[in-house]
Amino acid sequence: MANIVAIVGRPNVGKSTFFNRLVERRDAIMDNMPGVTRDRHYGHAEWTGKYFTIIDTGGYVTGSEDKYESQIRKQVKLAVDEASAVIFMVDCRDGLTGHDKEFANIIRQSKKPVFVAANKADTPDKSILAAEFYELDLGEVYPISAENGGGTGELLDALVKIFPEEGVEDPNAGIPKIAILGRPNVGKSSFLNVLLGQERSIVTDEAGTTRDAIHSRYKMFGNDFILIDTAGIRKKSKVHEDIEFYSVLRSLRALEECDVCIVVVDAQRGLESQDVNIIVQAQKLGKGIVIMVNKWDLIKKETKTADNMRKEMLEALAPIDYIPIIFASALEKQRIFQVVEKAVEVYNNRIKKIPTSQLNDALLPEIVHYPPAATKGKLIQIKYITQVNAATPSFAFFCNLPQYIQESYQRFLENRLRENFDFTGVPVRLFFRKK
Repeated sequence: MANIVAIVGRPNVGKSTFFNRLVERRDAIMDNMPGVTRDRHYGHAEWTGKYFTIIDTGGYVTGSEDKYESQIRKQVKLAVDEASAVIFMVDCRDGLTGHDKEFANIIRQSKKPVFVAANKADTPDKSILAAEFYELDLGEVYPISAENGGGTGELLDALVKIFPEEGVEDPNAGIPKIAILGRPNVGKSSFLNVLLGQERSIVTDEAGTTRDAIHSRYKMFGNDFILIDTAGIRKKSKVHEDIEFYSVLRSLRALEECDVCIVVVDAQRGLESQDVNIIVQAQKLGKGIVIMVNKWDLIKKETKTADNMRKEMLEALAPIDYIPIIFASALEKQRIFQVVEKAVEVYNNRIKKIPTSQLNDALLPEIVHYPPAATKGKLIQIKYITQVNAATPSFAFFCNLPQYIQESYQRFLENRLRENFDFTGVPVRLFFRKK
């Protein structure tokens, strides 16, 4: 059983600041605009040798005009259900509000251990104000400052005492990470929610709903991996709000962090320059790539619609031609699991290790049959090949004149590698070393 703690409270009391302090990185987006954190957002923390998972939630409000409000309430309830303890955050400067009292009633129903964190108690006189929150009748009140860390030690000491076990440092270590990337509104969150069979991400038809990159553990059909749902990536010129800027950064970080990315493309719009940018970036970073053409149910089909679209996409991506393309619909649940299976297959291709003897048996006869072109009257001889230990499949070719191997011949070698050993969806790196 994992130790799970949900941080809850109304908007702008400092939940995300506290979350970031616990996970020791700027993970949750912080802004003084209410409602920035919309989805549940997970991180790992440790205190005095006890490990636990933290869930940051959106600010719980009632009666506002925010169209996300009912969705946020649902997400908060899900987070509390999932948690083994709740940190209820309130604001010393604002004092006890009607919203706090309403929320306290809801938390009480959960029967979970509750720790009241009276935030923004950054001076002794403000700490005195924290006493007002005993009126909520939720037990001990801990005056803290999420901003500078004051008082957080006492709160965490009390919190970890209730954990039955030490927990695991990182329950997700060594598990494949698959990021879902793409422009806003192509259906990334809908895809994730279909996979998880629950509303893990808030879905609306407004672009830019998902602001944080969200990690979900996924176990199905014998597969176990982490799905990272990211904010839609938009062109820089369209990024006006600070929050949107951070969301794009978060998406790029998700790309750096993942093993494989599923790039979701809108079937009605086809591959756009922004999609190509993501794919080129993924290729540079050596990530596995699968393209999911979503909303395929909305396309009028003729005999070769899919074939023609695949051909157009690969032309736009040239010379990148190793990426699998799957036509799917998150709404109609068409070929959704095929996309996941393909992503797992691409992950396995990425971690594949080819024995040196197999490499040489397969490729040396091809090289003898079609040797590199002589340069300046000198014959180039490749003696043997071995796979180098790296995150992306990388191969060293040992030869007498590595500097004279031409690009076209490098492509020939890469194609032979792919034909013999199936590296679908994965970039392959070739190095030429002097022997």
